[in-house]
Amino acid sequence: MSKPKSERPNILLIMTDQQRFDSIGALGNPVIQTPALDRLVREGVSFTSAYCASPVCIASRCSLVLGQYPHETGCVANTPMPQDRTSLMELLHRSGYQTHGIGKMHFCPDLWKLWGFDARDTSEEGYADDDYTRFLAENGYAHIAAPHGVRSEYYYLPQPSQLPMPMHHTQWVGDRACEFLRRRDSCRPFFLWVSFIKPHPPFENPEPWMRLHRPVEMPPPFLPPGYEHLLNYWNRVQNRYKYRDQGTDLNLLRTTRAAYYAAISFIDCNVGRVLDLLEQEGELDNTLILYTSDHGELLGDYGSYGKRSFLDVAAKVPLLVRYPAAFEAGCRCDQPVSLVDVGPTFLSAAGLARRPEHSGVSLAETAAGEAEPDFVIGQLSEEEKGLYMLVTTDFKYVYSAADRAEWLFHRQPGTPESCNLAGHAAFDGVLKESRQRLIDRFREDGYPTPLEGDTWKLFPPPPEVPANPDAWLLYQDGRSVDDLFPPGYAARVRPAGGLPVRGI
Repeated sequence: MSKPKSERPNILLIMTDQQRFDSIGALGNPVIQTPALDRLVREGVSFTSAYCASPVCIASRCSLVLGQYPHETGCVANTPMPQDRTSLMELLHRSGYQTHGIGKMHFCPDLWKLWGFDARDTSEEGYADDDYTRFLAENGYAHIAAPHGVRSEYYYLPQPSQLPMPMHHTQWVGDRACEFLRRRDSCRPFFLWVSFIKPHPPFENPEPWMRLHRPVEMPPPFLPPGYEHLLNYWNRVQNRYKYRDQGTDLNLLRTTRAAYYAAISFIDCNVGRVLDLLEQEGELDNTLILYTSDHGELLGDYGSYGKRSFLDVAAKVPLLVRYPAAFEAGCRCDQPVSLVDVGPTFLSAAGLARRPEHSGVSLAETAAGEAEPDFVIGQLSEEEKGLYMLVTTDFKYVYSAADRAEWLFHRQPGTPESCNLAGHAAFDGVLKESRQRLIDRFREDGYPTPLEGDTWKLFPPPPEVPANPDAWLLYQDGRSVDDLFPPGYAARVRPAGGLPVRGI
């Protein structure tokens, strides 16, 4: 039975895209400026071992929405979500919540899919006709062909925004969130999902945010001895198609990191606006606020960029929860948790029973020491390109089918992963146990794809990255700009078919 509406909290999910776990000032980053997130750290619980279920946008968000791991949702990469399933938003909507979504959802290919939302303010990268691009057109900015930044060759190059701050997507998301809170139906609790596109590349910021952090402040990349042996097949592929495998310019990298930090600080400013408005309306303590991201970003660490890795900087995410009725202020929980726990957390707060198909548990129970899962798991792709992870309190195990390789890391707080213990005789028992627990989980769930008997199936290896440095480069130009060239000029090199590739 549901609680009476007056007893149920509002629920606010704030989500960024591609934000590293170590990008919050109050959790140990000495450079970045995040006063709003620091407030959530002080007034809520920080889950310091939170992992995405898949280190790519769509598969990760699908696991959050459905409360299941990728092998259960069937969405293991940036492919369309199975939208015939019951979403978290539908469950809350059916129980009487006013449900609203703002910003990036990635319910591709249907931009307008509600999937349990009463209404949405739509915006996605690569689309020329959503609520945000119409907002730009109405305000005289229809000529901006790349409102989220220029991609393709410029994807990982820091760049100033082509838009002033009031028109930037980050500000628009904050504006729309505040507008919803002012006009919402006060007779029922709300579920509001506020979803920012940044700090996902391109790394572009408007004035004055582009100058908040400067390259001289930025730490160098983490490059432990022999780091190349910690990389998987996907790292090599990503570095190629993101134009990042032909050497490193450290000044350029530091400028890129400064732009990345600035994007997070700009988001933080808008989070602060939302918190302040909730406080002014007397709803702050009656709102369960959860802040997280869909995955991290290598950002030059291990000589790599992007995600598609289960190294912490790519797979570990910030996860902060504020709700005084269930989460003790100022606490930190080091127990491994997953984004599949978000749905059960919200349902429990709303007085709804956990669904049988949900793999996660309520974060309130975990923070209180009442539910401590033995491990959390992750997956990217499958068959010959499958990448799999199992995380316990003390160890992380990773297997790459493409490399036919295993990694075992001893998890130590504040210590980046630098040593693969797979193959060390002293850790053979831990390695075998970790491998078996992950294999057993897949078998118990009826997912035999990566298995051959009691071990991993050996698939024919996928093609390796060609030696030619111009092979496998990717174009993501978005909207055609041919109409902007004067007569006699046209781009000679164009994406195949002229279509963008979204969500990489």
